[in-house]
Amino acid sequence: MQKLRLICLSLLSFSFIWGAHAEEKRYISDELTTLVQSGPGKQYRITGAMKAGDEVTVLSVNDETNYAQIRDDKGRTNWIPLDQLSDTPSMRARVPELEQQVTTLTDKLTNIDKSWNQRTADMQQKVAASDGIINSLKDENQKLKDQLVVAQKKVNAVNVQLDDKQRTIILQWFMYGGGVAGVGLILGLLLPHLIPRRRKDRWMS
Repeated sequence: MQKLRLICLSLLSFSFIWGAHAEEKRYISDELTTLVQSGPGKQYRITGAMKAGDEVTVLSVNDETNYAQIRDDKGRTNWIPLDQLSDTPSMRARVPELEQQVTTLTDKLTNIDKSWNQRTADMQQKVAASDGIINSLKDENQKLKDQLVVAQKKVNAVNVQLDDKQRTIILQWFMYGGGVAGVGLILGLLLPHLIPRRRKDRWMS
């Protein structure tokens, strides 16, 4: 009875260990080829070989012999030493992925460089256009200043002409007024002598 219990416990522990490693993804180690056997040990016949980097599925592990039962991508089941399995893909499997990543990053860098060059060119065009507008505004401002100076000179000249005309008109009025006053004075002096005095009536004599 005691032996039966020990056998049952051993079978349970073995099945627990067996099932603990079931259905795990692993990869063939980075070696040229790895031989696979029909059973969990070297005493079993060799059924083939796996290439480095091949992806396999671990179905179970024999802890006594350190062999793992695997299933390859074609659905074949074999056994392989556990130390020839790796948790990460081999370099042979990762190189294409790394090359793709390098290509993707190179394309991104190229696009970024093109985008940056385009943005730089656009900014340079905008700066050049702004410089042109600023220079045009400066020229227009200078023209307006020159026109203002010319207009001020013209206004000053007109003011001078108006002052001269006003003085001329005032002098003319003075002359006209003086002439009229002189003529009036002369007439006032001459008229009494030119007009004969009326004789007195005889009856008054």
